[in-house]
Amino acid sequence: MWKEILIQAWDSLRRNPTRSLLTMLGIVWGIAAVTLLMSYGGGFRSLMIGVLNNFSKSAIVLFPGQTSMQAGGERAGRRIQIELPDIEMAAMESPLIRKACPETIRRVPVVYGDQTFSANVRGVCPEYGEIRSEVAMEGRWLSAEDETERRRVVFLGDFLKKKLFSGRQAVGETVTIQGVRFTVIGIMDKKISFGNYQGPDDRSAFVPYSAAGDIWNSRFVTTIVLQPIHPQFEVKAEEQFRAAIARRFNFSPNDKRALEGFGTSNIRPIIDGLTIGLQVLLLFVGALTLAIGGIGLMNILLVSVNERTREIGLRRALGARRSHIAWQFLSEALAITLAGGVLGVGLSYLIVWIVPPLPMLGALFNDDSGKGDLVLGIQPVTVAISAAVLMLVGVCSGLAPAVRAARLDPTEALRTE
Repeated sequence: MWKEILIQAWDSLRRNPTRSLLTMLGIVWGIAAVTLLMSYGGGFRSLMIGVLNNFSKSAIVLFPGQTSMQAGGERAGRRIQIELPDIEMAAMESPLIRKACPETIRRVPVVYGDQTFSANVRGVCPEYGEIRSEVAMEGRWLSAEDETERRRVVFLGDFLKKKLFSGRQAVGETVTIQGVRFTVIGIMDKKISFGNYQGPDDRSAFVPYSAAGDIWNSRFVTTIVLQPIHPQFEVKAEEQFRAAIARRFNFSPNDKRALEGFGTSNIRPIIDGLTIGLQVLLLFVGALTLAIGGIGLMNILLVSVNERTREIGLRRALGARRSHIAWQFLSEALAITLAGGVLGVGLSYLIVWIVPPLPMLGALFNDDSGKGDLVLGIQPVTVAISAAVLMLVGVCSGLAPAVRAARLDPTEALRTE
């Protein structure tokens, strides 16, 4: 029975090839729109998450400030000045903290030959590179030996390297920071990231925290950078560390001004809300486009029911059931839908292959490397969702004509001219 229904459906489509092809084109364009829009949304989400991960996969950044609440008999407005031993003790009292890194920052001239550029020079610990996703394009990052031996070495951001050295080799050369000579040991890979503080990383120079004391007073830290044992514990890890520091300096743990800061847990929900919302919107727009093609298919099949009324009456008179008639028209709808879907997905892959990366964040970060471009790519889940939407549209488009054809009275149908 099913074989006969499919054969009859195919014969009906072959009788009007032009009409079937034009109807199929609406489905082709609709499924291509769904797939491409979802691909754009997925590419946008991947780009934004990648930019966030360039800052850190999980980090908490805290800035010592002034108390705004009275606590323990201390007045409000007291300045909190944190030293390295304070950070080490607080980290030991916070089991959810994996790494704690002090950071001291000064904006000073960095000199190479006759080239001078005012940059943020950051005194940091070796673990800072892993926490903040500092990747070396040339050379290496700061090591534990650099810190313990107070080596005068510097890791340059990509933008700063270009300003000082242009196209020349930088690793192994010497730059001067506030009259002190530092050897360049590495160059940062081009970095586009959200959550920058005190300026972008690629415009900064990084030196060992101990060596920073050779060029300025680094007794009190500018910033505290923390890494929790797992991203899901980020908020609780910050609470533990904040409470430990509060006990040490006698202020309320709820006093956010005493220890201000942010973490990736603050940024990630914003990016998730933005990107997921965009993906849902694009899927809705694509589904509407596909629905328009489905409406065209429904209209064509309704016209076909009117044209074939006598044929339907004859088949009913020869013993065909209502379900047979309904399934034939539904099969025709699904055949056009599936054929259009295959061509539409193929068209999507062709367009994705032809279209180059789309400029997105390059202008915002003054970057021409292409790392801020949006790359279209069709994922298996995209095809699966597109196929599900396609089948829903196909069934809905064929259902009304199928029901109408099945409900025709055989006697009245045979009388139709």
